[in-house]
Amino acid sequence: MAKIATREAYGKSLARMGQENKNIVVLDADLSKSTKTAEFKKVCEDRFLNMGIAEGNMMSVAAGLASCGKIPFVSTFAMFAAGRGFEQIRNSICYPKLNVKVCATHAGLTVGEDGASHQAIEDISLMRSIPNMVVISPSDAIETEAAIEAIIKYNGPCYVRLGRSGVPEINTNSDYKFEIGKAVNLREGKDVCIIATGIMVDAALEAANTLSEEGIKATVLNIHTIKPIDEEAIVNAARKTGLIVTAEEHNIIGGLGSAVAETVTANYPVPVLRVGVKDTFGESGKPADLLKAYGLTSEDIVKAVKKGLEIK
Repeated sequence: MAKIATREAYGKSLARMGQENKNIVVLDADLSKSTKTAEFKKVCEDRFLNMGIAEGNMMSVAAGLASCGKIPFVSTFAMFAAGRGFEQIRNSICYPKLNVKVCATHAGLTVGEDGASHQAIEDISLMRSIPNMVVISPSDAIETEAAIEAIIKYNGPCYVRLGRSGVPEINTNSDYKFEIGKAVNLREGKDVCIIATGIMVDAALEAANTLSEEGIKATVLNIHTIKPIDEEAIVNAARKTGLIVTAEEHNIIGGLGSAVAETVTANYPVPVLRVGVKDTFGESGKPADLLKAYGLTSEDIVKAVKKGLEIK
């Protein structure tokens, strides 16, 4: 199966939708070839702004454009968007609830050889902590395109987390539907619910297949929207299975695992085991090697499920 990076899907979707909607304006911090906003520039050059390496200013300019009725899409690496641009995102975009779409690429460990300084594993935590912000982490190219279409229609701040490395297409069913704040149920099972986001959705499905061979039936939920999170789907899964394992390419503190644990604790307490980066920085290496080294593989999800079944 061909693998497509979510950043690639973002660039193509933005170029197509930009031609359809003249209110879309794209801002980039001198990384358009990497973020793929260069695709938009090719067809809508008069609405493309290279803001240079000045991420905070870029967020403020986007806020100004939004206040004039435009739909600004702002892109740079996730480390720079969520890190350098945090104050302006908080005060200039989210506080007045302006219609700015922050689409950050190169998130997580799979930035690879760029190493710890560029591996944003805190961005979900940062963005979901800001009032009025919607946080989305697509699992594949199909979901990325659907997410971009959805946030264009949504009036308010959005953060979309995109990756550098290619990922398999998952959401190929003809009845697939993307809705902000609604989980996608990919598999039914009674013994455990694996809740995943981003690139870890593929690993969750692989883990469910492995568990099935051993007689363990797993529900798999794709939580593409971290905020607002689908509390109903999570609570129903907790009631049905009595055990939840979360999987994310992010620090286990403040990300998907934390959001799920908060929901479960408040509504229907069951064990929640978190697969993710264990509160440490990354390092330079090939993406697949890093995922293995930091415990973010289907095998690690299987181990977590078996551990959870022992205490269930």
